[in-house]
Amino acid sequence: MSSVEIRNVTKTFGRARALDDVSITFDDGAFFALLGPSGSGKTTLLRTIAGFSFPDSGTIRIGDRNVETTPVEKRDIGMMFQNYALFPNMSVADNIGFGLRVRRVSPSEEKRRIAEALDLVQLSDKAARMPHQLSGGQRQRVALARAIVTNPKVLLLDEPLSALDKTLRVDMQIELKRIQREIGITTIFVTHDQEEALILSDRIGILRDGKLVQVGHPRAVYDRPESAFAADFLGEANWLPEAALSGLALPQTTQASRFAVRPEALTLSAERPEGVNALPARLEQRVFSGAMATCIVTVEGQQWKLIARDRDLPDLPAQSPAWVSWTPADTITVPATAP
Repeated sequence: MSSVEIRNVTKTFGRARALDDVSITFDDGAFFALLGPSGSGKTTLLRTIAGFSFPDSGTIRIGDRNVETTPVEKRDIGMMFQNYALFPNMSVADNIGFGLRVRRVSPSEEKRRIAEALDLVQLSDKAARMPHQLSGGQRQRVALARAIVTNPKVLLLDEPLSALDKTLRVDMQIELKRIQREIGITTIFVTHDQEEALILSDRIGILRDGKLVQVGHPRAVYDRPESAFAADFLGEANWLPEAALSGLALPQTTQASRFAVRPEALTLSAERPEGVNALPARLEQRVFSGAMATCIVTVEGQQWKLIARDRDLPDLPAQSPAWVSWTPADTITVPATAP
């Protein structure tokens, strides 16, 4: 397997700058998620790594080779898209083995590697079936097996789970993580689903307007966002109003800062608690969703969201006065000048 290094890559389409001097390293064997709103550049970056698009400037290195001008078929990568693009007139085994036949692998080697790939994705008993005879999750596994059967150095995934329903998607997240760990392939994954990125990834990169906003371990990016955009995009943030800052225990900073707290870090109570940061609030709405509940509260004229176990919330009716509280360690700090 191989690492992927992106150095000062820029890509424009007309006057639009899809990638703006992007530099990032995808570590060998790691699972890396690219996140960002539509138009942020994440799919352009993936396509540039794949070779479907060449950068205007900068370098792309896969392993020990510079590949920024190398065509896609010579980059030794595996790809999987939202549309699995299985051949409807081919069996599962033939779909998986298509790339091997293009590479003119011997029949005996092809048979062996197809069998290994089928076993890896737990579809050995479905080899003779046609795509229309499979469930959505099974088709997804066939597409994944086809992407990895050629033993690529890097696996690129473009929203591969977006077409699945929620329950199946969760199951496939677990399977995808298992398979990636088992084969140890460097994997770069584009998704709009922040929760999916947190579950699957060793590292996360957040893009905005063609620039990398922040890169790091999922927990580090979530707990210590470096900008208001990162705080709001990965998860949710309740921003402390200026009028409420006095009297709160806040992190010491040497520059102008903004402060926020995550919804799940908040506690709702009828009385003011001691020893923590607390602000008076009004409970607007409580939404039950099984074990958890979401409360909408008004704090200093702003609407905040609070998420907690339903059983831990006080029995308060809507429009009741209340208190929201959190520990000082749970306060998020970002520079006031950061976007």
